[in-house]
Amino acid sequence: MQVALGLGMDRRFVLHAPLMWIDKAGTFALAETIGGKPMLDLVIEATHSCYLGDRTHRNDWGYGCGSCPACKLRADGFARFVQERR
Repeated sequence: MQVALGLGMDRRFVLHAPLMWIDKAGTFALAETIGGKPMLDLVIEATHSCYLGDRTHRNDWGYGCGSCPACKLRADGFARFVQERR
């Protein structure tokens, strides 16, 4: 994406994507570290990873169908996050 933007705009672009390098458990932990329970609740409520875009099924880890690969990854990450907090 960075290269395509640079070529298309004829100038250098630098994209920063720090969350790309941490897993889902780390993302939940980072949210809690940055803003405590309110930030963690915001991430759970306002974001989703579901490939189907399912915003009707609310799980402990957020919205999603619960069966697509993205939901499974997020659910597993949340379970690991909860386990590591204990």
